[in-house]
Amino acid sequence: MKRVFIIHGWEGNPNSNWQPWLKNELIKKGYEVVAPQMPNPNEPQCKDWVNSLNKLVGTPTSSDYFVGHSLAVIAILRYFEQLKIGQEVGGAVLVSGFPDSLGIEQHHGFFDGPVNWESVKSHCKNFVVLQSDNDPYVPMSHGKKLKENLGANLIIKHNAGHISKDAGFVELPEALNAILGFPI
Repeated sequence: MKRVFIIHGWEGNPNSNWQPWLKNELIKKGYEVVAPQMPNPNEPQCKDWVNSLNKLVGTPTSSDYFVGHSLAVIAILRYFEQLKIGQEVGGAVLVSGFPDSLGIEQHHGFFDGPVNWESVKSHCKNFVVLQSDNDPYVPMSHGKKLKENLGANLIIKHNAGHISKDAGFVELPEALNAILGFPI
């Protein structure tokens, strides 16, 4: 069974932004979709989010896909870093993400060290990055860094803000198309 894990960002929940739409569209296409409430979203701890992903996923397979928004992007990368040798997932869609600290105190534990890009890529080979060219929180340089370090396909959305409901996004066809386009 193809599974998709849709992970919300800081101060979020599984019913925010475009996540409910994406979940429903993927279910229509025959995917099992898990969109959890991540622990303590207002004061998130990296270890808690990674542990939550470990419990939700169980043993990852190449039929597992991940979609993350904002802070969830680094949480997903940290999850991939700690997978065991030989464990691989099918792909990841990274929306409005940042691999380096934005200087927000509540995010500190997610950036205790640099991302181990080689480890991440050893567990996931297919990445799509969706980034806005006018995100008020996440500069475009973060999307470019994700593209370069992951060999990701970078999709630039023009004037899309933080690609959130506040920016007018309750649907995100690019994320759906990315999941549907990943090799099976």
